Amino acid sequence: MRSPAVRFLVLLLPLLAAACGPAGGPDRGAKGKGGGNPFAGLPPPEVSVVTVAPRPLEETFEYVGQTAGSREVEVRARVTGILLSRNFTEGEPVKRGQSLYTIDPAPFAAVVNRAAADVAGAEARLDQAKRNAARLKPLYADKAVSQKDYDDAVSSEAIAEADLKSARARLTEAQLNLAYTKVEAPASGITGRSLRQEGSLVSGPDVLLTTITQVNPIWVNFGIPDREQQRIQTDVLAGRLVLPPGGRYQVTLRRADGSMYAEAGRVNFADVRVSTTTGTREMRAELPNPRGLLHPGEFVRVILRGAVRPNAIAVPQRAVLEGPQGKFVYVVNEKNLAEARPVEAGEWHGESWIITGGLAAGDRVIIDGVMKLGPGAPVRIAGSGAKPPAKP
Repeated sequence: MRSPAVRFLVLLLPLLAAACGPAGGPDRGAKGKGGGNPFAGLPPPEVSVVTVAPRPLEETFEYVGQTAGSREVEVRARVTGILLSRNFTEGEPVKRGQSLYTIDPAPFAAVVNRAAADVAGAEARLDQAKRNAARLKPLYADKAVSQKDYDDAVSSEAIAEADLKSARARLTEAQLNLAYTKVEAPASGITGRSLRQEGSLVSGPDVLLTTITQVNPIWVNFGIPDREQQRIQTDVLAGRLVLPPGGRYQVTLRRADGSMYAEAGRVNFADVRVSTTTGTREMRAELPNPRGLLHPGEFVRVILRGAVRPNAIAVPQRAVLEGPQGKFVYVVNEKNLAEARPVEAGEWHGESWIITGGLAAGDRVIIDGVMKLGPGAPVRIAGSGAKPPAKP
């Protein structure tokens, strides 16, 4: 006695066989008539395209940089002595020649007085030697004195004159040392922290007192990787890229918070060497900083402008897809069918890819609707009024 389930299957199998028909039925027939097109019988999707047209594009380069003062001067004393006073406010701007420190001038003033006395004595001895030589000269002419006496008088005059020059040099040195007790700013800028306080013994130039940093204009140091430098040179030699004359890029900065710095500057130094430690070619830009918004040591993004790609092909980033063989785009051929086209993509330009190979002027690149496509799919271009191809 068969169960109800078994009886149901026995009745159902003949119906299924009749519905499916013999092997190689309608499905295979349809496949043969349609040429294996999986999109046969489906309505063509609507897509948006952009027509490729080479045009000049500004090329920008962006690197990480760090700001630095255009002048960073170390303030040191030239003489040894006790620091009497600090004459500036730390962190405030100072002018060139402004007094920063005072070293006890009393010992140096005493040396100046002693040197001045030595000069006076040397002048007196020189006058005496001149009088002696002048008195003996006519006597020597009359043969009233010996040759030796006259020669000794002339030599004494010369020696006294040399002694006077030496005394005056010592006086000048003493006066300089006295002047050096007033430590003045060698340049205008912003002072740093004072490293010595009142009462400290300053042992001459080997002791750093403070620093002065000039922040207007301000410098930005950055490096171009050697690999990217070679790529730029390759594009220049191939005619795909034109650099500004003399490498004088216009420089703008993006600060750490994402805001753009209002002032623009220029590259003022490019090293010919590649650093063995960082593998980059060091460069420097100079920008005005009149309001002191930029401070030395900030990390910024350096944007170089001025280079141009004369005949660039750019397509939106969303049109470029990634496949097993690399990047490709869908183009609409003359039969209004989607065609996968391998491309060589260069750098980003805003929201577009720079295409260096695979596309030519006049190609229609699909930018919207690519996720609904496959190679050979019929398409309908949005707003074009083009009729889709006949159904196979």
